[in-house]
Amino acid sequence: MAEHQYTVVSLFSGAMGLDLGLEQTGRFKLCACVEQEPSFCDTIRLNQSRGRLSNDLKIFQRDITKLQPEEILAATGLEPGELDLLSGGPPCQSFSTAGRRGTVQDPRGTLLWDYLRFIRALRPKFFLIENVRGLLSAALRHRQIALRPEKGGPALEPDEEPGSVVRMFAGDLQNLPDAKYHMDCFEVNAVNYGAPQLRERALFIGNRYNMVVDFPDPTHGPPDRSEFQGNLSFDPECIRPLAPWRTLRDAIGGLREDYPVLMDFSPRKKRYLSMVPEGSNWRSLPIDIQKESMGVAWHAKGGRSGWWRRLSFDLPCPTLVTMPNHAGTALCHPLEVRALTLREYALIQEFPPEWEFCGTPSEQYAQVGNAVPVRLGSLAGRLIAAELDRLAGRSWTPDGKAPDSYRIIYVQSHVRTRQWFKNGETFVWADGDEKNPEYAKAKTRRRVRALEGRR
Repeated sequence: MAEHQYTVVSLFSGAMGLDLGLEQTGRFKLCACVEQEPSFCDTIRLNQSRGRLSNDLKIFQRDITKLQPEEILAATGLEPGELDLLSGGPPCQSFSTAGRRGTVQDPRGTLLWDYLRFIRALRPKFFLIENVRGLLSAALRHRQIALRPEKGGPALEPDEEPGSVVRMFAGDLQNLPDAKYHMDCFEVNAVNYGAPQLRERALFIGNRYNMVVDFPDPTHGPPDRSEFQGNLSFDPECIRPLAPWRTLRDAIGGLREDYPVLMDFSPRKKRYLSMVPEGSNWRSLPIDIQKESMGVAWHAKGGRSGWWRRLSFDLPCPTLVTMPNHAGTALCHPLEVRALTLREYALIQEFPPEWEFCGTPSEQYAQVGNAVPVRLGSLAGRLIAAELDRLAGRSWTPDGKAPDSYRIIYVQSHVRTRQWFKNGETFVWADGDEKNPEYAKAKTRRRVRALEGRR
């Protein structure tokens, strides 16, 4: 007998990476999705017309700030409290640690509270929010580094403190008048679960049944797994092997394309990249060429690993960005002097091979680069479906007393590959001699802390 399917409404749906992951579990039926960008909605409609999404799916091409939750209820036939799962990832640029952080001073930051508005109106049994890990440390009001206390400035105000965005969101969530939600926040990395990409994300899972949930331990690790085999709860009795991290070769090694969608490097950029061996970056260039090609960036103290970066087939892919052809965040093919194609992007994010994208090349790349790795959607979906099954089995009776606090759980999300450069050569684990670099050992594998500020 087929397992019961739970209802989902998706906000900020994008190219549907999170939604596809949920649907791949076979446990969820997507009832409605909300997305503002026309090309993104064209992608959703095209794949629906090709039979890859349900014909019953209601697509709202709307600015969510102007959309009333009651319109979703009317279109889906749901009543408040009936929806099983509300999911989505509010735009994350204002919370990202890459570049200038505007936090909620950026209008996009307030979209997190629009998500909260839908929680209040729809009263879903569970909700799932996906975002950049930087959201967990984001402040409501950003103070320039030069004006901070460590630089001689006055003490930070409460709304300038790291983490004040999530603390306020947690307080507002707890103060909803019609339903009390418990929330667990997980810092994870997609590569630890079989994705061929290093991608740190924050997953917020909430429910109105006092249930404490836990994200699964990693299933994948470095090829030398001796340091990563222990259970992440530090139980010496529980030892299990980890599969090796999947690599860029696993994702795109066999791909052949006749007419790729490609936003390529300029001839000037290709001249420098042609001098860089597989797996290396600007460090493999002669000093004079480094200075010539990088300008003032050559004198920076950090943040330069993406300059003139040529990827390695033997490593997981770095985090995909919305544009593969920028000099400072280059995503150059390991063997060819070109940027990754759109289809390569999609396979790294683990979109289905048949999934199609609409819009200009830059719009298509943005859809994939901003997407949630499909695998993380599947993992979260299986976890939530199991908890919904448990609740259904006891007639939706909540757990006892509400937990004392929300939780933030770090699950070995900080992963960095170690590459060794000498005399213009790049060494990775496969080189196999004393020159071979190792991955940094995990100092903390799982850490749980209470989320302060709950009211």
